[in-house]
Amino acid sequence: MAQSDIRGNRPLSPHLQIYKPIPTMVMSILHRITGAALYFGTLLVAWWLIAAATGSAYFDFVSTIYGSWFGRLVLFGYTWALMHHMLGGLRHFAWDMGKLFDKHTATRLAWATLAGSLVLTLLIWIVGYAVR
Repeated sequence: MAQSDIRGNRPLSPHLQIYKPIPTMVMSILHRITGAALYFGTLLVAWWLIAAATGSAYFDFVSTIYGSWFGRLVLFGYTWALMHHMLGGLRHFAWDMGKLFDKHTATRLAWATLAGSLVLTLLIWIVGYAVR
């Protein structure tokens, strides 16, 4: 019969406290978080569409909420989550085709995903306010 380890020195499973966070890992985690956040944001879009279909009084109520500083902050976050998730999806699409896998390219692409999502979000909001 095999001798069991009575001291409890068992190997640890790898987890976030063991691994050093690298850009590709952080972007993968953010991709999952933004995907989950988009579920909530889609409910906000649906609420806005339902309010538009219901009538002007209810639409004005929802627009007042969305127009507040907190509402705009949530919409800004939703825009960033949408852009980040889209760019992360394009990155994964390139990986599915077997491209851009080497370590340095994947790291640069992870940083580009973050920078691109921030730039696109700012551009969308700048254009939105300019057209308004």
